[in-house]
Amino acid sequence: MVILGISAFYHDSAAALLRDGEIVAAAQEERFTRKKHDPGFPANAIAYCLGEAGIGWQDVDHVAFYDKPFLKFERLLETYVSFAPRGFESFRMAIPVWLREKLFLKDLLVKELRRHAPDQDWDSRLRFSEHHLSHAASAFFPSPFEEAAVLTMDGVGEWATTSLAIGRGKTLEVLKEIHFPHSLGLLYSAFTYYTGFKVNSGEYKLMGLAPYGEPKYVQKIFDHLVDLKPDGSFRLDQSYFNYCTGLTMTGPKFHELFGGPPRAAGEQLTQHHMDLAASIQAATERIVLQLARSIRAETGMRNLCLAGGVALNCVANGKVLRDGQFDDIWIQPAAGDAGGALGAALAVHHIHLGQSRTADGSDRMRGSYLGPEYAQADIERRLTAAGAKFQVLPDADLYQAGATALAEEKALGWFQGRMEFGPRALGGRSILGDARSPAMQSVLTLKVKYRESFRPFAPAVLREDVADWFELDGDSPYMLLVADVVEKRRRQMSEAEQKLFGIEKLNVPRSDIPAVTHVDYSARIQTVHAETNPRYHALISAFKRQTGCPVIVNTSFNVRGEPIVCTPEDAFRCFMGTEIEALAVGNCFLKKEDQDPALKLNYETAFELD
Repeated sequence: MVILGISAFYHDSAAALLRDGEIVAAAQEERFTRKKHDPGFPANAIAYCLGEAGIGWQDVDHVAFYDKPFLKFERLLETYVSFAPRGFESFRMAIPVWLREKLFLKDLLVKELRRHAPDQDWDSRLRFSEHHLSHAASAFFPSPFEEAAVLTMDGVGEWATTSLAIGRGKTLEVLKEIHFPHSLGLLYSAFTYYTGFKVNSGEYKLMGLAPYGEPKYVQKIFDHLVDLKPDGSFRLDQSYFNYCTGLTMTGPKFHELFGGPPRAAGEQLTQHHMDLAASIQAATERIVLQLARSIRAETGMRNLCLAGGVALNCVANGKVLRDGQFDDIWIQPAAGDAGGALGAALAVHHIHLGQSRTADGSDRMRGSYLGPEYAQADIERRLTAAGAKFQVLPDADLYQAGATALAEEKALGWFQGRMEFGPRALGGRSILGDARSPAMQSVLTLKVKYRESFRPFAPAVLREDVADWFELDGDSPYMLLVADVVEKRRRQMSEAEQKLFGIEKLNVPRSDIPAVTHVDYSARIQTVHAETNPRYHALISAFKRQTGCPVIVNTSFNVRGEPIVCTPEDAFRCFMGTEIEALAVGNCFLKKEDQDPALKLNYETAFELD
């Protein structure tokens, strides 16, 4: 039984493929088209999935789409009717697109499928899953749990914005929902917009900005914007927002409440913006914690799965884990809409078709390494054609060369094995650095990533050493949990340093691993496991042998505004367009000084800023 899952036509289009319930492949369309958050039909991602499975279109038994467009259209119409005559301009702009494309999405999907396989009967094979059910399925069915509560939180699906489901074996039942316009995701996005970042892509920046501020507006948020109930349910006062009927997220009352108009993109960040970020982050954590505690009390479930865009808030996730209400939590690494493609396929397999599921304690996402990989001979051919100069090293020599480059405080591009599915680079398509270096954070920010100076970098640590460096003694393979650096690794701050505010805090080393220690001593941790990524584990082990430190910097292999690299050619171009000093692609090892200067590119302005 082969099931193809698709998410498309909003943002972060993706495809995923199951064979007899096992996840064979999954990838986002942006990685192939090189268009960030590409919303189009994922033709390239589908072609990759079919190729990885070694099958053709004729072998696909079912196609699963991640939401139900008719219900979304119903929500659009009811919202405009409820707020009429306000919002006519937004209505006028949205309706033609819906009537032309989204309302008749089944026809559009069938047309796209027939373009690639015209002799197949796609009408009878196409299935639609509700948006939040897709998210919940993506979290529960690959999890190691036989039974679990599943909390999904995002902007909005068809109507649901927050939902609770219970998974047992092959069943998954949605018990409760909070409906649009009351949305934790949209609340967070409103502050994202107000502080000058892009909605649907800048939320993680707001989370990174929060530790520089003081949460002085939390009470104002709960006094005016959010009515939070004891069970974690909530309602938003829509008089402060504009997303129901307007073309912006916030309205005049919101601006008056927080002291002025939204920050323009590129405008100077002030302490006020940092305090707003700290406040909405603290408010979000309170709501998520209250929801989690209520779920534990109501359901008695000992395990929790998380999905939806809000589940990418790794600070809140860490708070839930440390709260201790659940024995264990598992978070879908592709928690946003891209993961809906996988969830839709899993929902069809287990719920619609009733196929069995065995939970044996293993993680069926297999580290989320579900994208393309390249054979060594193919890598050598591609790099040679691109004009690259490289050495081909045996495994042990490659790990030693990479570790030496890191110990010399060089930025190392690391392109190995299968590409990651989801927004995080996890050692398949990563840029790595020495976590011990006080200069590494600013070097990677200004000379490699070309991104905002305040944003933190994440540590990758050998799983067996995590508790010796961080206040976490468990798995965090997907970089979705935040924990503090342990006390013995921290640096004592001087009295003058403790009095610093805002961005002034940035350049003060706070621990033995300053490149990955945020200003509040926190870190977004990736535990590296020999079972799921042996090459990455071997590299860090070689670095540990050289330096005594099992922690390195891991950031995604791209520059700001660029999708994570997919092919060896993508990696070489990014290498030549930035100040990355060394690159390992398979067993090919490249040094910047060996390359033809004529191939140098300027990636600093090559992509639209995110």
